[in-house]
Amino acid sequence: MMRGTRDAEIEALLDSLTDGIRRNTKGSLVGLYVYGSLVTGDFDKDRSDIDLLAVVDPGVDGDTFRRLHRMHARLIEDHPAWEDRIEVAYVPAPALRTFRTEASRIAVVSPGEPFHLKAAGKDWLINWYMVRQVGFTLYGPPPDTLIPEISQSEFVGAVREQAEAWKEWVYRMRTPGAQSYAVLTMCRALYAHAHGTQASKQQAALWAAKGMPEWEALIQQSVAWMSERWRDETDDVEGFSETVRFLHDVADRITGTEEGALE
Repeated sequence: MMRGTRDAEIEALLDSLTDGIRRNTKGSLVGLYVYGSLVTGDFDKDRSDIDLLAVVDPGVDGDTFRRLHRMHARLIEDHPAWEDRIEVAYVPAPALRTFRTEASRIAVVSPGEPFHLKAAGKDWLINWYMVRQVGFTLYGPPPDTLIPEISQSEFVGAVREQAEAWKEWVYRMRTPGAQSYAVLTMCRALYAHAHGTQASKQQAALWAAKGMPEWEALIQQSVAWMSERWRDETDDVEGFSETVRFLHDVADRITGTEEGALE
């Protein structure tokens, strides 16, 4: 059993996913791993997402892509409560060995996005680090046999790079939901920068709010918003301005302003 759940419904859902992925990849599935809050803690059955890595050899395209697309659609028909709450990245085994030096094509279904193909390279290092560190094996060998060693310093460096990128990405975050996601993501980044490990969004938010009382109200508001999973798509101009200031403050703490960093 995973640390985050002993729920029979979740176990049945994971069994269904494992069986469906195995059948529809027709022998090309090498390993399947679940990570994220379901493994590390703070998983909320009514609101949290499920994150999985499916390692395949060869990659997903053509008929395999179409079969998996249909499988994910049927899964949501059978389990409507999980609509827009399951992320699976289908990654070719060789891509995990070369992600530092080249981007490879992977298939992804994730919250807010349909099943699609995209390029993935070093920008996925944080994900692969977490799978290697805490991933729970649903099928195949242990994840560290497929994902090369990633040092803690590499992980923290990737967090730092991502924090710098968020100083630009934040300008796309116009709705309250997107702004809350950005705030909590940066709380996790700040925690990772300070401690060298990943925490759940809730754990990181509680820690960051305590260390940055000037941002406590915004952080608590973001936790409440994401917990309720509200779907208001109306632009929030006032919240946007405050979110931008928060993102730049935290990014500067991570990327260079040591005096502002939390311990």
